[in-house]
Amino acid sequence: MGKIIAIANQKGGVGKTTSAINLAASLAALEYKTLVVDADPQANSTSGLGFNPKEIENSVYECMVDGVEVRGAIVETDIDYLYLLPSHIDLVGAEVEMVSLENREEKMRRVLRPIKDDYEFIIIDCSPSLGLITINSLTAADSVIIPVQCEYYALEGLGKLLNTIKIIQSRLNTNLEIEGILLTMYDVRLRLSNQVVEEVTSHFQQMVFETLIPRNIKLSESPSFGLPVIAHDAESKGAISYLNLAKEILVRNGKLLKQELE
Repeated sequence: MGKIIAIANQKGGVGKTTSAINLAASLAALEYKTLVVDADPQANSTSGLGFNPKEIENSVYECMVDGVEVRGAIVETDIDYLYLLPSHIDLVGAEVEMVSLENREEKMRRVLRPIKDDYEFIIIDCSPSLGLITINSLTAADSVIIPVQCEYYALEGLGKLLNTIKIIQSRLNTNLEIEGILLTMYDVRLRLSNQVVEEVTSHFQQMVFETLIPRNIKLSESPSFGLPVIAHDAESKGAISYLNLAKEILVRNGKLLKQELE
């Protein structure tokens, strides 16, 4: 059975979409069939994987609101083992439309339930808010990765997110776990970066991934090519870091690398 991992933080600019695309592409590179679900109205995961959101006919929005069959909305990417359930701007309206619906927090779970066994990992890129779409994503997920930027206000807002996760765990999804806290935009030269790493690690200990995601030019420019960094420059520090993160998640989940099984 596949595992659904949401990547969430209501703060923008913490590397959420970058992490969703590149973690998924790294899992795919390790030959794990992986689906990216773009649950952000900005549709950055969609464009970052080479698709024009304006040309998308059926997106996660139609699946959640109009009951469109999810398998018909999923598209293949240019990377083996990597698939996408795209988004477009209409997702902004979904929050408003869903307010009056029955079981409105369960829409994403109902969309993903029939395809959970089709993939080994499903990675949900959440929007930078704690709105209804993010709550839907966390209700559908088995676990959540929280990206935290290695900057001064790193822990600001983290308490609010953890509180939201606790409410979802108690009311909507008792099986939701925290997969880990991911430190992003790390700059080894900056004292502040190292202080943030120390502070977050001492506070959250085992919850923090060992892998640090560095500031990296190739990582920043790859979305403009519509490619994950592993396809843009597999030798870059950004690509190697996300590959290490994928391996760390596989180990945490008791899975072996496919190459080791052969």
